Formats: sequence, C-alpha cells, structure tokens
Amino acid sequence: MNDELWDVVIIGGGPAGLTAGLYAARANLRALLIEKLLPGGELLNTDLIEDYPGFVSVTGRELAEKMEEHARKFGLKIETNVATKIEREDGEFVTRTEWGPDFRSKTVIMTAGGVPRKLEVPGEEEFAGRGVSYCAVCDGPLFKDKVLTVVGGGDSAFQEGLYLTRHASKVYIIHRRDEFRAQPILQDKARENEKIEFITSAVVDEIGGSRTVESINVRSLKDSSVTQMPMDGVFIFIGFTPNSGLYTEHLEHDEQGFLVTNDRMETRIPGLYAAGDVRTQLARQITTAVGDATTAAVAAEQYIEDQAFKAARAGV
Repeated sequence: MNDELWDVVIIGGGPAGLTAGLYAARANLRALLIEKLLPGGELLNTDLIEDYPGFVSVTGRELAEKMEEHARKFGLKIETNVATKIEREDGEFVTRTEWGPDFRSKTVIMTAGGVPRKLEVPGEEEFAGRGVSYCAVCDGPLFKDKVLTVVGGGDSAFQEGLYLTRHASKVYIIHRRDEFRAQPILQDKARENEKIEFITSAVVDEIGGSRTVESINVRSLKDSSVTQMPMDGVFIFIGFTPNSGLYTEHLEHDEQGFLVTNDRMETRIPGLYAAGDVRTQLARQITTAVGDATTAAVAAEQYIEDQAFKAARAGV
C-alpha cells in the first residue's frame, strides 16, 4: 500500500480522464491518473476528428497529446498501471492495481471507458490480429488494395470505413438493420465514396480462412440465405462493453452495464464518480466525455471541501 493520500484518483486516461485530471490539478487537488497504456484512450485509435470545437480537423493522436500536455502542466501525475478493484476502507477509497502499489484517495473518478464488443462468431477469435481487427487506424495500412468488411452501423463504423478507403480497394459496410445510426453527414460521405458498398439487413455468421482471413459468410435477415464472400479483412465496430465493474459493491447501472449517476456524475457512493463512456447517456462523443469529466472534477472538489468543513466543525 502506498501511504500517500491523494485527493482524487482517476481511472482511465482517455478524453474524460485527462479532462478530469486537468480540472482537478488546476484546482490544486492532489490528482493521480491511472492508465494502462498511453494517455489518450480511443483517441489514439481515431484518425481524423472534425467535430471537436475549436479544431476544424485534428488527428486523434494530436488531440490526445495536447490534452496530456495541458493536464501535466497543472501538475497531474500519471501512473502506468492497471486498476483492478476499488474498495472503501476507513472512509477512504483504495484503488488496487495489477502491478502495485495500491493508492488511497478521498475521491475516485471512473473514466475507464470500455472494450470493443465482439460478434461471437466462428473464426473471429481465431483470426484476431490476422485479418480481424477492431481498430482501422491501427491496422488499415496493412490492407493496401485489399477488400475489406466493416461490421456496424454507427458513427464508429462509418468513420473507420471511410478511413479504410484510403488503403483498401473496396469496403463493404454490413449492418443488421435497414437504417443506420451514424450521423447523416457521415452517411452522406460514405454514400459518395465509390469504394464503399452497403449490405443491410444482414449479419456475418462466420469468418473463414487458412493462415489469415479469406472469406466471410453473410446471412440475410430477410430470407435467411447465406452468401460466402471472398474477403481480406473484417473490421468490427458494434459498440463496446463498459469497464464498470471495478467497485466491489453493487453500483446502479442500465441493462447494458453503463453506470447511472446523478447530475454531478456521482454514483450512489458519495465521492465515487463516473464520467465518459462508462456512464449511461444518449451520446458518446469526445465532447460529452469532456463535459462529464469537468462536472465530476468540480463535484469532487466540492465534496472534499464539504468533508473537510464537517470534520473541522466536529473537531476532528
């Protein structure tokens, strides 16, 4: 156990975590951010961002670097580690980590996001990293002049599909419904791109190949017919499962596992906050993550002040 007592421990270094760290550190709170990889989260897997205010166009990596630099400037400490559990001991939070040490804090802000959902079909696990991918920016350049499939119908599927057209000769976007959930502007861009073709009311039932992906089986949801299509790669963007199970006690969540908070981003446990993609909300955008995190950090600061005032009145 690290005997140092932090004002706030932030779990997850994406846009929400870095924003929470910025606001907490700028308020002169002793703030620690725990991130298992590089700060930036999903920003590092995003090529081009065109909907973040103040930036007509910016790469995900550039925005992540600017956010990290800004937060560190005000004194945010960043620990490379994996948070495994949050417990409550003697009125303080204890964040357990995979590689040690554990960290004590007055408050915790959970900004751990989630992990990509899988199709759970034959061949997906077998060909992961050998033609099956969940990150177009990471793996797209490996598929120069290849035929690719994107599975999904939301913003991520369309953004990644458009990015893949820079490298692939053909990109199919397969969606189980007739209509897409992506923003209209993204749908318009995709429809105008000659490399993209849509297959709707259909699902990928199987991914086949030998050493790498060579084909997919596509099943129509209208007549149950199955078509085998030659394919070089499959990129899956069907949402993600939130990392919402860190706290040892039950926290209120929706049917998909996203945490429920009040308007201060506080869970049912005083001093324990959730922000960004781990929290249930209508839109999951960089802007909403940043807004959530701002509120959470300000609420944490007020909580710490209130607790100190109560302790002083009680003569503790």
